Amino acid sequence: MERKIDIMGIVNLTPDSFFPASRSLSPSGETDSRALLEKVGKMIEDGAGIIDVGACSTRPGSVPVGEEEEWNRLSSPLKLIRSSFPDISLSIDTFRSGIVAKAFDAIGPFIVNDVSGASDPSILPLAAGLGLPYIATHSSPEGDEDVTRRVLGFFRDFALRAEEAGLQEWIADPGFGFGKTLEENWKLMRDLPALAATGRRILVGVSRKSMIYKLLNLTPEEVLAPTQALHLAALERGASILRVHDTAEAAGTVKLWRQLISSQTQGN
Repeated sequence: MERKIDIMGIVNLTPDSFFPASRSLSPSGETDSRALLEKVGKMIEDGAGIIDVGACSTRPGSVPVGEEEEWNRLSSPLKLIRSSFPDISLSIDTFRSGIVAKAFDAIGPFIVNDVSGASDPSILPLAAGLGLPYIATHSSPEGDEDVTRRVLGFFRDFALRAEEAGLQEWIADPGFGFGKTLEENWKLMRDLPALAATGRRILVGVSRKSMIYKLLNLTPEEVLAPTQALHLAALERGASILRVHDTAEAAGTVKLWRQLISSQTQGN
């Protein structure tokens, strides 16, 4: 059976995300609705099957805004995207159950993308009760000194928490860049097949991240091509969702990978 691959396009409603081109703000700091819809439309045209919307920066070292400010940033753009693109899958990058509840009331079902690994104790029961898919991200540096064992242990524990909460559908995100050293990020990429063997869909978010640009002594703006190389490596190792800034290029990488494995199958 052919593995389902989804491209998740990143839309940031924040002034401080690490890659400025992902932001959708006017010079005044307000959301630029026209630019936002153009960005989302182009992402969908280029191959994004999921649009991931975030209004509270979760990059390492950032200070999260309060829930009220997060919702103020998120509410109108979220409704605008849903009304303009009613068939696209949306995910919301938040760790707060209050945002999940408000967003569900505003637009209906979506995917909860929680980089905190359910730090809010109410978020799993809420997602389960609303029937929402959930992305569980590993983000803690604590635990086993071997990063792969640490991440696998987290997902074993999370599976029990999900079952207890009644959560039916969840996706595993190993959390590249969260609570990990540069070398740990690369070891985790090498060991990605061990995560894929758990049977969960694996989301990989490495687009333009520091594990690439720091290693190459470049900036986030300069690592489009190296990002695609790492996307190909992730696909080869079992990833099924790529969270990306550059949807057309990621779609091209997926197409090349599919051709590659098709050629291998034909050769056998």
